[in-house]
Amino acid sequence: MTASRIENAPGADSARGGEHAPLLEAGGTAAAPSGAGDVSRAPALLRRLLRGQSFAAWFLEMVRFCAVGGTAYVVDVGLFNLLRFGPGELLGDKPLTAKVVSVTVSVLVAWLGNRYWTFAGTRRESRGRELALFGLVNLGGMAIAVGCLAVSHYVLGFTSPLADNVAANGVGLVLGTAFRYVCYRYLVFTVTR
Repeated sequence: MTASRIENAPGADSARGGEHAPLLEAGGTAAAPSGAGDVSRAPALLRRLLRGQSFAAWFLEMVRFCAVGGTAYVVDVGLFNLLRFGPGELLGDKPLTAKVVSVTVSVLVAWLGNRYWTFAGTRRESRGRELALFGLVNLGGMAIAVGCLAVSHYVLGFTSPLADNVAANGVGLVLGTAFRYVCYRYLVFTVTR
């Protein structure tokens, strides 16, 4: 068969590495199923979500993401409360400014952890471009947290330290974290090697 006939032949997706192609080993031969971690038999949506990883590799990535996020969370919450309620109450009457400052510092902590640990295998060569994308994603995440705090503090009138923390560091954190993970995985750290 000629090359054009092969490309248009039934089953050509497998030859081109399409959606139904088996996983290939280094020499181009079909890999044998590897058991529970084999994603070649998983539904198409799951394969896309795992980006060719085994479930175990994805789970390890998620654990690392959570560890980095936990560290950034401690920085965020600690700095927010220090600025609002700590000695001198530097931003005691400015909860939104305090949140913006604390999130900005925690974003830098998160970028370093995610770049050099969580997504180390798929980080971009260009640190500047990656940091810019990371910053944009985190502006979205910060907008979610600050929006939750603004609604709670100014619209609903819940102004106690507990209410501010629940809104910004509880509800805002959960929604912002989900948004960040999806964007980091599919927009920021996307270069494969």
